[in-house]
Amino acid sequence: MPLAPLLRREGLAKLSGREQYVDDLDIPGALHGITVRSTSARGTIRNIRFDPEIDWSSFVIVDHRDVPGLNTVKLIETDQPALAATEVRHIHEPVVLLAHPSRRALRKAVRAITIEVDPLPSVLDFTVRPTPEQIQHGSDNIYKQITITKGDARSILADAPIIVEGVYRTGAQEHVYLEPQGMIAEEVDGVIIIRGSMQCPYYVHTAVCHALGREADQVRIIQTPTGGAFGGKEEFPSGVAIHAALLALKAGRPVRLVYDRTEDLAATTKRHPSWTRHRTAVASDGQLLAQEITFLLDGGAYMTLSPVVLSRGMIHAAGPYHCEHISIDGRAVLSNTVPFGAFRGFGAPQSLFAVERHMDRIALRLGLDPVTVRQRNLLADGQTTATGQVVADGVDRQGLLNRALSLSDYAAKRETHRQFNIDTPDRRRGIGLTTFFHGAGFTGSGEVYLDSKVAVAGLPDGTIEVRTASTEMGQGTTTIFTQLASDRLGLPPEAVAIAQPDTAVVPNSGPTVASRTAMIVGRLVQEACDDLRRQLSLDATDRGNDVAEAIRAWHRTHPNGLLLGQGHYRPPPGIEWDEGTYRGEAYGAYGWAAYVAEVEVDLRTYGTTVLDFVAVQDVGTVLNTTLARGQVQGGVAQGIGWTLMEECQWEDGAMTNNQLTNYIIPTSSDIPPIRVAFQETPYPHGAEGAKGLGELPMDGPAPAIANAIAAATGAEAAVLPLTPERLMADLDR
Repeated sequence: MPLAPLLRREGLAKLSGREQYVDDLDIPGALHGITVRSTSARGTIRNIRFDPEIDWSSFVIVDHRDVPGLNTVKLIETDQPALAATEVRHIHEPVVLLAHPSRRALRKAVRAITIEVDPLPSVLDFTVRPTPEQIQHGSDNIYKQITITKGDARSILADAPIIVEGVYRTGAQEHVYLEPQGMIAEEVDGVIIIRGSMQCPYYVHTAVCHALGREADQVRIIQTPTGGAFGGKEEFPSGVAIHAALLALKAGRPVRLVYDRTEDLAATTKRHPSWTRHRTAVASDGQLLAQEITFLLDGGAYMTLSPVVLSRGMIHAAGPYHCEHISIDGRAVLSNTVPFGAFRGFGAPQSLFAVERHMDRIALRLGLDPVTVRQRNLLADGQTTATGQVVADGVDRQGLLNRALSLSDYAAKRETHRQFNIDTPDRRRGIGLTTFFHGAGFTGSGEVYLDSKVAVAGLPDGTIEVRTASTEMGQGTTTIFTQLASDRLGLPPEAVAIAQPDTAVVPNSGPTVASRTAMIVGRLVQEACDDLRRQLSLDATDRGNDVAEAIRAWHRTHPNGLLLGQGHYRPPPGIEWDEGTYRGEAYGAYGWAAYVAEVEVDLRTYGTTVLDFVAVQDVGTVLNTTLARGQVQGGVAQGIGWTLMEECQWEDGAMTNNQLTNYIIPTSSDIPPIRVAFQETPYPHGAEGAKGLGELPMDGPAPAIANAIAAATGAEAAVLPLTPERLMADLDR
């Protein structure tokens, strides 16, 4: 039985402007903070010069010497300093922090501080092997190298009569969340309390404890309402929180550190640029015989999450296709740009763009329809992925493709486009498709490592409170958890509260990333509801008023007690993963999709307009149709931006177009009708059969649009973004 529909619980507060974001909070006596940054791509800090025209006695000034713990931002590796001490690795690296009652005075003061740096050789092209003078990490600047091997691709390629090769590149992408990065820190009774815009409160908690040298109970992290994230508030807020805390400790009063948009665009992490090479052996009928893939990611100046982004990108690099012989070699490497980090899709959009564009080039080489090549190779139940994972989820992948073709009127439009292109000398139309997948949850044994926990509290008035570290950042967590708990216990939605993520209150249910929230944490919410009912000596038939009255009765006999039902993650049976060989079940479940894009290219301006878009996906049970449809439409819009217009322009490793006047994102006039359809194959280990959804829609738009542009114009369409300038150069070759 489907869950009862529910409007967004926080929607009205956001629409009406009542929601209080971090910069709206009234914190009496709070100072404003600001960051002084490097203007050099790489070098040794010689001196920090303060202009004597400024009265510096009125400022709180913090540098690396004020870090009481370890001067690093703890994540996968502690290579990134909280504040640069002796050297810098990228322009905009934090060096000094200031606090003052006046934001205007702070902006003037930043311009009066000069970071003097003796330059060192920098790396500005991640595809070129570094010279000895450029080595800054290990012996080769490689953050992580991974190999995936299935069968014997080398032998097959050596004897193959048909080999199709291609190189594909994708650029960085800025998150452009509505609310910039921001934190407020203060010390209360020996506890550092940090409120801010974030995805992962416990990531921030770990990093702050590490940098401040504090025990866990001496740091409290509270997520404030968060205006968007898309991965940009996964790891980056840890550094902002450390900075705010350092200023607050030295000032002895609260400090609010909120970036303006220009600083946010310049200094924060971006999507990893990529370079991918495919060599594919194919039969004349389009069957894949062997795939040899090289996948490179630009990691930027520090490691951040690059090894994990590389991992996911590689697991998806061979596409949703059956091939017995696969060799994938991947590397995430250092460059002296801002560190690249988490972004919706997490490496899969980059590698899936390459393989899906390559599938169309295979079809062109063989004189086959791109549909035929995909139909011939799509994974079927009983076949295995690149890591040897047996697909056995019952999803009708051919049906997904056929439905997308039907809804888009693919075959008929190809014919009308052919005639249009003959009759219209200055415009070309084309239609392109892509089939793809996305693993939900952490890779391999990652979910076991997280050891996620959820609690549901029974309150004295008979209502309940769901306590998780999963955050609402615009995707609908609060609404989905309310639906799940309400349905499980038969309580009305208004009897369900969702606790504000606060590390002093909620257990660690893991980060709000990896399309895991509804599928994995939602399931734990259900289990915690069941556990609450067991503690009340109720069974599954007891619902609604019976549950509420039992909660009230418990509190009457335990007036000072804490009534908690708990859910604790356990992996589904049969999940085995070998991190050393990259073999086994990479994910408990995959979302599957087929997208079709129709475009028109103006040969006078080389501008591309997306005319129509069809998105069909199987993400298990759809828990809230309105939210799910919005997730898909938002992902497609974001994908259109990455494909056609969002270009980070670099000079000495710094983003030079760090304003929304010259970093162009799609507006309503750039977005076509996005027709969304769902096919539902329930996943037995997800909440109500749900699988992950949030990242999947980011994976498909780029290759579908690029394939449509290639069909319309004959362009290679192998480098993103396909700006008018790049498309013109492509067609003029």
